[in-house]
Amino acid sequence: MTVVEVPQWRGSGSGTAERLREGARLVAGMVPAGRRLRVDVEDDDLIVTASRVRAVMSQLGDGLVVTAGGDCGVELEPVAAARRKYGDRLVVLWFDAHGDLNTPASSPSGAFHGMVLRALTGEGPEGLVPEEAVRPWQIVLAGVRDLDQAEVAFVEASGVCHLGVTDSVALVDAVASAGLDRGQGAVSEKPDRESSLEAEESGRGSSLGAHESGRESGLGAQESGRGLRLGTEEVGRESGLGTQEVDRGSAVGVEESCRRQGGGVEEKAVYIHIDLDVLDPEVFASVGTPAPGGLRPDQLLELVGALAERFEVAGLGIVEYEPTRQEDQELLAPLVDGLVRVCARM
Repeated sequence: MTVVEVPQWRGSGSGTAERLREGARLVAGMVPAGRRLRVDVEDDDLIVTASRVRAVMSQLGDGLVVTAGGDCGVELEPVAAARRKYGDRLVVLWFDAHGDLNTPASSPSGAFHGMVLRALTGEGPEGLVPEEAVRPWQIVLAGVRDLDQAEVAFVEASGVCHLGVTDSVALVDAVASAGLDRGQGAVSEKPDRESSLEAEESGRGSSLGAHESGRESGLGAQESGRGLRLGTEEVGRESGLGTQEVDRGSAVGVEESCRRQGGGVEEKAVYIHIDLDVLDPEVFASVGTPAPGGLRPDQLLELVGALAERFEVAGLGIVEYEPTRQEDQELLAPLVDGLVRVCARM
């Protein structure tokens, strides 16, 4: 197993983004990896940083690669590398409070961390778009609850699978029914161009983008983050839902995404992106763009574990940690360890 630390922060729209440097270092240290690499970040040039990450990814062999960020933009090259390796077998599972589906034209903030997933589909800033795009049907949004108008329009036009979540039961129910109300046929590989342009126009006029609304939400570190505390055993073995209980429902959304293009579910590989603002800020407050109503850490671990049991994990990214409170670090350490271990099947 390899952990790649990428302490990029310039791609973030958070007013406290410089904390992401330390966050990347801390997350990387929580990963039980045998090989540790750190990418030197060019603060004022995201394209240079991306090229350095790409060079590192091209040299890695077999085994799970964990990317420790940094802002969400650090996921551009790890996901692109997985796309090159697995092709149409790849499904990108995006655990995040936000869709990260803006373009330079639709983004109110101009922050790349709110554009990276859209860039992976082929629409993004010059120099920050992969050679081989991820198709919308390969994307599953999980826990995303703060989309702006342009992102909603893109999701609806492109056929990206979007699973909202309030708690574990609601998430399992939503995943289990994913695709049933969308039809069983294949969706368009490219978004409708007119809808996409209309979305960008409406996005320009929206009051706040997903990440900007996070900054204005009032859920600062001092006000939020009370509640659940997880010890290592609690995370790893004593969660409220057993593996079998979650497994039947949790993997269905990914299965449905796979079925849209035919082929066996067992052949799919899943890249798992985790922006830590997918967690409820009442539980975990050390993020720059919090959004109410997220997952509990034990829910996140259960769902990731169920998916890792069912599918090959093509990569894991854990990003957007802005360390502010000791209790959040005490919660995060066993959670990261647990997530990595289930993905690596350790």
